[in-house]
Amino acid sequence: MEHQVFRDPWGIPHLRADDPRALAFAQGRNAAIDRAWQVEVERHRSQGTSASFLGADALDWDLFARQARLADTARRCHANLDPATAAWVQAYVDGVNAGLAAGARRAPQFAATGLTPGHWQPWTPLAVWLAHHILFAGFPAKLWRTEVARHLGADAVPLFATDRPDTAGSNGWLLTGARTASGAAIVAGDPHRFIEDPGIYQQIRLACPAYDVVGLAVPGVPGIAHFGHAGTVAWAITNAMADYQDLYAERLRRRGDTVEALGPDGWHPAERHVETVEVADGDPVEVEIVETARGPVIVGGPDDEPAISLRYPPRVSGDLGFAALPALLAATRVADVDAAVDHWVEPVNVVLAADTEGGLLHRAAGAVPVRNRANGLRVVPAWEPGHEWRGWHDLPRAEVRDLAVMANERGVATPLGVEFAPPHRADRIRELLTARRDWTADDQKTVHTDTRLASAEPLLALLAGLDGLPPAAAALRDRLLRWDREMSADSVDAAAFAAVRAGVVRRLAAHPTLTPLADPTRYPALFHPWLALVPKVGFALETLLTTDLLPASDRVAAARAALDETADAAPTRWGEVHRLAPWAARPDPDEQWPGLSGDHDCVLATSSVPGVTHLCLRASAARYVWDLGRRDDSRWIVPFGASGVPGDPHRRDQLPYWLRGDLAPVVTDWHRLTEERDDDTH
Repeated sequence: MEHQVFRDPWGIPHLRADDPRALAFAQGRNAAIDRAWQVEVERHRSQGTSASFLGADALDWDLFARQARLADTARRCHANLDPATAAWVQAYVDGVNAGLAAGARRAPQFAATGLTPGHWQPWTPLAVWLAHHILFAGFPAKLWRTEVARHLGADAVPLFATDRPDTAGSNGWLLTGARTASGAAIVAGDPHRFIEDPGIYQQIRLACPAYDVVGLAVPGVPGIAHFGHAGTVAWAITNAMADYQDLYAERLRRRGDTVEALGPDGWHPAERHVETVEVADGDPVEVEIVETARGPVIVGGPDDEPAISLRYPPRVSGDLGFAALPALLAATRVADVDAAVDHWVEPVNVVLAADTEGGLLHRAAGAVPVRNRANGLRVVPAWEPGHEWRGWHDLPRAEVRDLAVMANERGVATPLGVEFAPPHRADRIRELLTARRDWTADDQKTVHTDTRLASAEPLLALLAGLDGLPPAAAALRDRLLRWDREMSADSVDAAAFAAVRAGVVRRLAAHPTLTPLADPTRYPALFHPWLALVPKVGFALETLLTTDLLPASDRVAAARAALDETADAAPTRWGEVHRLAPWAARPDPDEQWPGLSGDHDCVLATSSVPGVTHLCLRASAARYVWDLGRRDDSRWIVPFGASGVPGDPHRRDQLPYWLRGDLAPVVTDWHRLTEERDDDTH
């Protein structure tokens, strides 16, 4: 299909075509050219075939993808698309298929792994989207809560409730014209996700006579789902922390070649078949796929206890919410965004939007089933009545006055969830934003890069009460009490605090009260991050230090020992140990990654795992500022660059800016862009 490709100085693609379908084709082709390796990895992950070229390390995911029936769910959802959306998605798929061969020639990973580019099916973008987000709601946390209740009692479960390190959060804020220098609204923020190389968000512009939108796309998926600026309206999301997936304990039995499952009204046949997962440099693995009336069995099976099934909205409804994607691109006002996200299903988000006519929006969007409260807390028995889904929640919304903040805390989405982020990030953002009424787009860096760590206070209070310390430990304690609570990369005190925190976490995790929770091996390895005891203690430290689950004397002893240990260690700066550690399907072992400011509960949320590692696994996967006064005053940045091709000049050119908190300008003047020829290397 006819289209044009332009690039700005950062190599960011600006695509122009005569109609939305030709533009979707152009976007798909661009994704294949710029991100061939990335999108093919995601295609294989979505259908459970990535171990065939990545090896045994990818097997756990492939087994889950097969058992959860991700590809089959995507096919089902695609079959239910309205004709216009299906044709739009098909145009994108045609573009991917048109560009894959050329994109693969640019990506050395294909030759290195022996992978040849495959063929995308009409439903593949839906499968990619589902694979990215199936763990977003953190349903494995229900395995953890079930284990806590089993070993420590139900009253102990809330003591571990905290922002989960294994799922994604985000910051987002909306400043009305009353808070800006221009009198026009600003929408800004940053999604926090596991940092992937190449990055999950691609800066892009999609322009045709019907619309002209800049934003952050997910390679492999058409449109601009989460963060976009259409000139007269802009939108952004954060994870609502909603609970919309359930786990059921299943009783299964074999009857010849069939499998039966016990439900509230007796035994019924389950769907059952066997698939083979190919493994590079290894033997193929057979996996039995079983699906009950609740959902696919993802833990155990007829011969293995426990057997647990997963129920998730797209599998139940046959709808993944893709009708929202073309509707968002066509939005010109807040009312259009509001109507578009009515289609939203997965994941469940909090949405902020503003337009040039003063329209404002703050609401939840997605599909959340109505059911028993117990379903949200733990694994529930499939054979007991009362755990069925009974329709869908109405999605809450809030009025925007002056400003709005969304940072995964309890707020507009409270009725939809069980666990939320601590309020530290949201409170700090509000504190910063309410201090001024003359904000500009460039000023948002002040918020994006804030490193105040409010969650340090309970541990510091415990240290303050220690007496009889050796001189070195007493000096360190006094230094930490004077510390400004800033997790700056060049701060020795920040590193010392993190070291003491890690020492306390490790000692508390070794407490006899908690050690029964230390063995996650009854569950598949994929879920072990949700079940690992030391991370759970690390992220619940504030609560564990201020409640009576563990004796006060033992908490004091842990703090004293950790302080002594750290006082004897050589001083270091936080950025020397708190270094970026992105995930890559095929990492380069020689690549050196930089040190970072920030911490898990800072607005600059660079998450490590206290007690396990200071390396940063999750951080801002992008930062954006959408200015409704003048779109060209908007700003954006990603951790790496526009290209996913090794050796490309735009593969890493944004990293230094991302590290400093700087943002690149959004360029929309076509005369300032360079048109790309078919034979260009980009």
